[in-house]
Formats: sequence, structure tokens, C-alpha cells
Amino acid sequence: MVDLKGETVLVTGASRGIGAAIARLAAEAGARAILHASAPGAAIDKVAADIGAPRSDVICEDLSAEDAGFRLFDRALAAAGRIDGVVNNAGVYLESLLDGARADWTTGWRKTCAVNVQAPADICHAAINHFRERGGGAVVNIASRAGHRGDSMEGAAYAASKGAILAMTKTFARQLAAENMLFYAIAPGWVETRMAPKDIETRARAVADIPLGRVASPEEIASIAVFLLSGACPSATGATFDVNGASYVR
Repeated sequence: MVDLKGETVLVTGASRGIGAAIARLAAEAGARAILHASAPGAAIDKVAADIGAPRSDVICEDLSAEDAGFRLFDRALAAAGRIDGVVNNAGVYLESLLDGARADWTTGWRKTCAVNVQAPADICHAAINHFRERGGGAVVNIASRAGHRGDSMEGAAYAASKGAILAMTKTFARQLAAENMLFYAIAPGWVETRMAPKDIETRARAVADIPLGRVASPEEIASIAVFLLSGACPSATGATFDVNGASYVR
């Protein structure tokens, strides 16, 4: 059993899917989980109830807004007094169609980059400054298989944003390891979340591309994230952990 007793972890996008699974498993390991959601609602309330988190540990921020990442970290720090680990999980997938309106293309790219790149970068910025005061800390960034191999034409913005997250993780890991700041990335393929294909034909094609024969569960991603937060393997800092059923092997 991974031990996170006494640790405080900020998890973005914690209302469902991978984020909710990470929050639950971190709490099960003894951590205090600060839960982020884009807006109030029954989903984040349920996660908070499941782990016994007080209302003060639930923070809502629209990460597409300017400086939202900084605000989120500052609010989490104000609520908890200290942050030992961060999981940048929140993300959006917005299609940007080549044959659509240029305004829609621009809006899709701008919002994707704001939520998937700028907000995590700003959270990392704030976390780094805090970790320097505390003598270290850990960040797990949830990227995607698409950041390595690309995506559909409509998903170019998403793939580009996840590639940026991978590059950012490697950079911070290389530059900050000597200060006991550890940065990891997890790059899932299809996961059983809202982003997974639902119609029968698309689902069949997606699964046919996975040698393991199924999509991953959110709990599989959570188990890796919580292990990395535990500090059990600091020498893995800078690494990307692929979880895709061998559908993309580097």
C-alpha cells in the first residue's frame, strides 16, 4: 500500500474520471486531497463526500480564464497551508475543423491551449515557488498518447497541447531535480471516461487498435499517479509513463 499520510495533494479536474480516481486513491493512501472542478455541481460534491473532504477543500475555477491556474494554487494553499504534490489532470478536447469557420478554429485552439497548457504551466510555476520554501515536492502531469503519436485532424489542438505538457514536464524535471522537485508525466491512450468513444463502430475501431483488447480504467492511471506522488522512485523524475495497452510503444 502506498503511503501518503501527512501529505496534501492538489488534484485538478477531480469531479470525474481520472481526476476523481486519483483523488479517491490519494485519500485512501492517507493524503488530504484538495479537489478542483471547473464549476460547482453534484459530481464534485460526490467525490468530496466519498473521501470526507470539507467544503473548504473543494475549489472551483474555470481554467480557461486568465491567471486561473495561479488563483487555483493560491486558493488551495490558503485552504491547506501547504501543498506537497500536484496532479495536473484537468483538460479539454475541442475539435477544430479545417472546413469550419476560422473563428471556431481559433477559439478551439485558444481554449485548448489555455486549459491544457497555460493553466498547468501556471500551477507548476506557483508550485515550484512553494516547493522551494518547503524543500521539495512532486508534480504529476496527465498528458496523452496523442502527445507522442498525434491525433485525428480534428484533434490537432489537443495533441499539440499534450505534446507541450510532455516537453514542459521534461524541462522542469531536468532543471529542478537538484532542488528535490520531481516531475512526471502519464500519457494514457483511451481511458474509460467521457472522452472514450461511445458509439459501437468507433468503439470497435478504438479497441481493435489496442493489443491488450480493452481501454484502460481511470483507476489504472490513478495507481501510477499516487505511486509517483509517494516519492518511492525519485530517479524516475522526468519520465513519461505510457498507459495504452501497447497501442503505441516507444
